[in-house]
Formats: sequence, structure tokens, C-alpha cells
Amino acid sequence: MLISLVRAKTHGPSRTYHRRVSIRAGLSAHVDALVAGLVGVLYVAEVLFSGELTRDQGAGVAVALFFASAFLARRTLPLVPLLAAVAVVEINHTVLHGVAEGGSFMLGLIIALYSGTRYARGWMLPACVVVSIAIVPLAAFDPQQPPTVGDWIFFTTFIGFPTVAGRIFHHRHATDERLARENAALAAERDRRAAEAVAEERARIARELHDVVAHAISVIVLQARGGRRVLAGAPEEAGAAFDTIEHTGEQALDEMRRLLAMLRYDEEHILAPQPGLHALDDLAGSMTRMGLPVEVVREGTPIELAAGVDLSAYRIVQEALTNALKHAGPARALVRVSYATDHLELEVVDDGPGTGDGGGSGHGLVGIRERAELYGGQVEAGRCPGGGYAVRARLPIGAATA
Repeated sequence: MLISLVRAKTHGPSRTYHRRVSIRAGLSAHVDALVAGLVGVLYVAEVLFSGELTRDQGAGVAVALFFASAFLARRTLPLVPLLAAVAVVEINHTVLHGVAEGGSFMLGLIIALYSGTRYARGWMLPACVVVSIAIVPLAAFDPQQPPTVGDWIFFTTFIGFPTVAGRIFHHRHATDERLARENAALAAERDRRAAEAVAEERARIARELHDVVAHAISVIVLQARGGRRVLAGAPEEAGAAFDTIEHTGEQALDEMRRLLAMLRYDEEHILAPQPGLHALDDLAGSMTRMGLPVEVVREGTPIELAAGVDLSAYRIVQEALTNALKHAGPARALVRVSYATDHLELEVVDDGPGTGDGGGSGHGLVGIRERAELYGGQVEAGRCPGGGYAVRARLPIGAATA
């Protein structure tokens, strides 16, 4: 389950980010079309019904449609709506008086000024700023009456506000995009490290299972040799040897199947005797000497465990105690091993406040879950209601091959 989660998450944030960018691009085109349509409808309606244009309404409708169509390029070419606005202002001053006097043109002009600094990139940004500044005297110009100081202030404010606002939103959007990319990269890095931690833990488990299988096969070979030697003189002793071969062979096959299911690295294996639950007292003594007093409690009747299960149970307890030593702060720990007919229960509880400075990789629980899931077991971990931290594992005895 944990591995599936890691695999599902790997590269997930970056794909989500690019999908969001693609969706946003599609929506932007629809929004631009909507803006162009809205400005066009309002402008045409104003030309036809408001009375601002006293003559040649057909030419006014053409100007309105020309101006509105420029907004289709307001994101890709934001200079186009600004140049269209300049053209309409010039037409208003020369051949078609009143075409730029209504509120719909003013609305379109605000959108054009905002878009010019909001979406402009590279050389187009200073060009949009220059055109926006040039619109101030064009708008304030009146052939019949020179503009007053109030006119200059009004048009400067009217044109400057959306221009500055566009640049502010540009910087804000750029910051959001940068943070989104950084978050996606951090999430991908986190998932990559989690996957690497799982792979490293699997490789370590595979090395240990290699030792278990190698030991079992060595026993099979020795017992087969001994059985062959005593077969002629003492058949009953040979039967015991062959029973051992059968039992050990079955265990070796189970461990080999699990071993082949693991991710393995091509590296040298250091063969050494592996510990089991019988070594818990030595482990508790070692932890006590390092500053974490440990008490070991055994419940039920101890039974002989398969070598792989025995090793995994020991490693689970060892990792849980190591985490407690690193992270629990001043504490004591209790290790409870409970034997049942069909399963083994492990519990490691500490009473620390969780103030230790750690210093580990943060993947201790990954290894614990990997070892438990390898044998079809389950792990629960979390803070205790009264303080401290608990790790509980349940391992089936004689679990089916994973």
C-alpha cells in the first residue's frame, strides 16, 4: 500500500501544475473572446441608440467592431488594443466626432490600459507604457478649447490608474507562478526522496533475506550429506535428517519468493548472522546504555518463528527504539512481545515529550511498514493520549507468500 502511494505520487505535483497551466490558457482565450464580445455589444448599442454620434452611424458601428476585435489579442499582443484605442481617439478628433465620447469606449480604454502592462513581455512592455503615456495628451486635446489643469489631472489619473494596476497584478501573478513552480519542484523532490527511502529499505531487507536463505540452503546441504551417510546403517536417523531438509527447504522457498519480489541493488552482500527476538534483551541493554531505559515484556508462549519473520520482528523493534532514542527526548521505553496462535504482536511505547533533536532521515516508519507488509502484517504508529509515542505491529505467523 505504501509503495503504491509513493508510485502514484511520484511526478504527480509537476503533472498537476502543467495541467493547471493548460486549463488556464484555454480559459484565457474564452475570457478574451467574452471581453471582446461585451465591449463590441455595448459599443455598437451606444453608437446606435445613445445619440453621442450625430452622423454616419454605420461608420461608428465599424469603428466599434474594429475596437472590440482588438481585445482578442489583449494577452498575446497587448499592444494591439492600445493602438486601436489611439486610432479611435484620432478618429474622434478628426472625421467622426462623438465616436469616443461614450462610456463603452471608456470601459474598453481601461481594459486596454490594464492589459498593456499586465500581459506585456520583453520589448512590448516599454512600447505599451509609451503608448499609454501618449494617450494622455490625445485624450485631453480639444480643438475647440485648450485643456485646463484639471483636465490634465483627470486624464493622467484616469489613464495612469489602470496602467499601474496592470503592472501590480503582473508582478503578483509572476510571484504566484514562481511559488507554484517551486512548490511543485519541492513536492516532486519530497516524493523522490520518499521513493528512494523505500528502495533503500527494500534493498536492505533483500540483503538480510539473502543471508536467511543462504543459511537455510547451507543447512539443507549439510543435512543431505549426513542423511546419505547414515542411510545405509541407520535409516531411522536418516528420516530425521530428511524431515529437517523438508522443513528448512519450505522456509527457504518462502523467503526466496519474497526476496525475488524485492528491489535489489547489484552490490556485494556482507554475510553475517542475523539477530532475532531472542536478542531483544541485548538490544534493550544497548539502548539503556545509550540513554533510553528499555523494559522487555513477553506474553504468551514463545514459539519458533520462521527466520525471516523473526528477523523482521527484531528489526521493527530496533527501528522503533532508535526512533524513540532520537526523537522522544528524556524517556523510558517498554517493549511488549505477545505470542498468539496465528500472529505475533509487537508494541514499543515511550513516555517522552517528543523534544529530541532527531537528526535522522525521517524514514524510520517507512522501514517498519515495509518489513511488516512484506509478511502481510500491519503497523500503527502515533502519539499516545497521555503523552509519549507508540508503534504497534502485527505479523501473521506462517504468512502466505507476498
